[in-house]
Amino acid sequence: MPLTKSAVRDIARYDLPASLVVFLVALPLSLGIAIASGAPLMAGLIAAVVGGVVVGAFGGSPLQVSGPAAGLTVVVAGLVQSVGWQVTCLITVGAGLLQIVFGLSRIAQAALAIAPIVVHAMLAGIGITIALQQVHVLLGGTSASSAWANLVALPQQLTHIHSPDLLVGAIVIAVLLAWPRLPARVRKVPGPLVAIVAATVVAVIFPIGAERIAIDGSFFDALTLPALPDGNWGAVALGVLTVALIASVESLLSAVAVDKMHSGPRTDFNRELIGQGGANALSGLIGGLPVTGVIVRSTANVNAGARTRASAILHGVWILLFAVVLTGLVQQIPKAALAGLLVVIGIQLVKLAHMKLARRTGDLGVYMITLVAVVFLNLLEGVAIGLLVAIAVVLWRVVRAEVHAEPFGTEGSRQWRVTIAGSLSFLALPRLHKALSAVPPQAHVTISLDTDFVDHAASEMIEDWTRAHTDNGGTVVIEETGSARLEHAPTAPPKRHTATRVAGVAPWKSWQGGQRPEPGVQTGESVGRGIEHYHRTVAGDLLPHVRPLADTQNPEILFLTCADSRIVPNVITSSGPGDLFTIRNVGNLVPVDTGADVSVDAALEFAVGSLGVASIVVCGHSACGAMKALLGSADEPAGDDSPLSSWLAHARPSLHAFESGDPAQEAAARAGYDEVDQLGIVNVAEQMRNLATHSLLAERVTAGELRITGLFFDIASAQVIQILPDGPVTAAPAHTL
Repeated sequence: MPLTKSAVRDIARYDLPASLVVFLVALPLSLGIAIASGAPLMAGLIAAVVGGVVVGAFGGSPLQVSGPAAGLTVVVAGLVQSVGWQVTCLITVGAGLLQIVFGLSRIAQAALAIAPIVVHAMLAGIGITIALQQVHVLLGGTSASSAWANLVALPQQLTHIHSPDLLVGAIVIAVLLAWPRLPARVRKVPGPLVAIVAATVVAVIFPIGAERIAIDGSFFDALTLPALPDGNWGAVALGVLTVALIASVESLLSAVAVDKMHSGPRTDFNRELIGQGGANALSGLIGGLPVTGVIVRSTANVNAGARTRASAILHGVWILLFAVVLTGLVQQIPKAALAGLLVVIGIQLVKLAHMKLARRTGDLGVYMITLVAVVFLNLLEGVAIGLLVAIAVVLWRVVRAEVHAEPFGTEGSRQWRVTIAGSLSFLALPRLHKALSAVPPQAHVTISLDTDFVDHAASEMIEDWTRAHTDNGGTVVIEETGSARLEHAPTAPPKRHTATRVAGVAPWKSWQGGQRPEPGVQTGESVGRGIEHYHRTVAGDLLPHVRPLADTQNPEILFLTCADSRIVPNVITSSGPGDLFTIRNVGNLVPVDTGADVSVDAALEFAVGSLGVASIVVCGHSACGAMKALLGSADEPAGDDSPLSSWLAHARPSLHAFESGDPAQEAAARAGYDEVDQLGIVNVAEQMRNLATHSLLAERVTAGELRITGLFFDIASAQVIQILPDGPVTAAPAHTL
C-alpha cells in the first residue's frame, strides 16, 4: 500500500528520530551479546539488522524492536561450545520455522501461561550468569563454560587483575550507573553509547594496553550458511525446541510490556510469532544470532516518540549501514568495555522489585529455586524446574483446606466448633481426622463448612464421625456456608463450585441445614446462628467500612422500597454501609395527602433537607402482595377500615392509572408481565410522580437538584429493570421500561 504524504510526514517527524535513538542503543548491545554468546562479532549485527527489518515489517507488535537479546546468551553459548557455530545457525533456522508453526497454529497466547514469577527468575538467572561470565573479561581474563566454574575461579582471577582492562570496564560501569541521575535533556543520548564511546576514546588516546575487539573480514565476509551436524541430532533437536520456546516467550512478554507503554494498536500475538520466526530463519540462514523482541530497545523506541513500525525497520537499516561502512570503528572498542556493559545489563536483570513482589505474594521460594536452577544447571532445565515448583505451589494452594477445632461458649458447656474452609479432598483427611479426634465425647459440636470443593472421601469421613459421635451421646450440627455440599459428594463426580455464599444473599435455610421452624419452636435460633456467623466471618470485613461512619452518615440515595422480605436493597444495588438511606413500607408508597403518613414525610424531609441526598429511587417488585390485594379490592365493597386497607388506599391512584391504560401499563404488557406485575410497574411510575409533586420535594425537582428514578426487581429472574414514567420498553441490555 503506497504511503500518503501525511504518513511520510509523520514518519519523518516521529519515527525517523526514534529510529536513530534505537540504533544508538542497539549497536553496543548487539556487539556485547555476540561476545557473551561466543559467536562471531558480526553475528550480533546481522541479527540486529534482520530483527529490525523483518520483524519490524511483518511482526504483530508495531512498536516492539527485535534483535539479539541477553535472554538467549547462555543457551547460545552452550550450543556454540557443544555443536559449533554453523550448527548453531542451523538450530536458529529450525527454531524460526518452529515459531512460524506456533504462530500459524494460533497458540501464541499459550506461551503466556508461563508464570511471570518464573520468567522474572529466569531473567535474573541469565543476568547472574552473564555477570559471572563477563566479570572475568572485565578483569583481563577469560570466562569459563559454566556459572559454577566462573564462580569458583573468581577468587583466583581477583589476584591476577589486568589493570588496563579493569580501568576501561570501570569507566563503562561508572557512566552507566551515573547516567539515570543526569538531567533529562542529557539522557536523550543513550547511556550505553556514551559509555562505550568514552571507554574507547580513553583506550585510543592513552595507549594503556587494553585488549580490543578483533574482526576477521567485513560484514559481508561474516555472512555464512548453516551446516549439518556430524551426528548428535538429539542435541540439535533439543536446541531448536529450547531456542524456539525461550525466544517466543521473551518476545511475547516483551510485546505485552510494550502494549502497556502506549495507546496505539495492540499486539497480534500470532502474527508476532510468525514475524519472529521468519527473522530467526533468515538470521540463522545468513550467520546471525537468534532474534527476540527486546524490551530495552522497545522502551527506547516508545520513549523516543515512535508512532509506527517504520522506526524499527529504519533502526535495522542504520545498523546495516554502520556495519558495512564503519567496521573499522568497531575494532577500536576494547573488549573490557563491552564486558562492563554486559555486567551492568546482567545485574539489572536481577530486579529487587521482582523479589519484593515474590515475597509479598508468597512466591519467593519459586523465584529462588528457578534462579538457582537456571544459574547452576541450564536455562531449559531451570525453567522446567521453576514451572514444576510453581504448579506444585498452585496445586497446594488450591487443594488445601484449613481445618480447626476449638471449644467455645461458657466454661463447662462442652460446646465445640470444627471450622473447615477451602477445598476439602482426600488430601486433607489427615488434618481433618486430627481435628475431629480432638473433640471430646458427648460434646455439642458445630461443623462449619465453607468449602468450594468436597470429594466423597472427605464427605464419608465427616458422615462416619458424625454417626459415631452422636451414638456416644454427643450432638452435631452442620453449617454449610460454602458453595459445595456434603450431600452432593456421594452422588456424582466432585467438581469445583465457584459461586460462594455472599452475606445477605443466601437465606438461612440454605446454609444452616434446616427448614423454617414451626411457630413457637426454636424462636430466634436462625437469627442467633446468623449473628454468630456474621461475627465469625463478616464483621472483620465490614469493620473498615463502618468505622468511618461511626459518628456520621452521608448517603448518596434515598431508597424507597417495599417491606417484602425478598427485596435486599444493598444486594441488588451492589452498595454498602452509608450508601442508601432506606424507607420500606407495604407497596413502596408515597402518600400525597398532607400529613397522611408522618413517617414517610419525616424520612423525606430528613434525607433531602438534612442529609442532602441528590437522588431518590422507588423500587417495586414482582409478585407483590400489596398489588395483589389492590387488584382484589377493586370488586370489594367499601367500608373495610383495617390498617392494611387504610394504607392501600394510598395506592388507589395507581390502580386507577392501571385501569385507564397508563403508558407504563402498556409497556409492561408488551414486555409480557402479568396483571399483578403490570400494576406493580404502574405503581412505581405513580410514586415517582407523587415524589416529583410532593410539597417537600417539588421545588428541588423543578430546579434539577433532585433526581427521581424508578426500579422494578423481577424476583424470578433476579433482574433489576429501570422504569420510565411514560417511556416504552427498550432493549434488554438497558433493562428499561
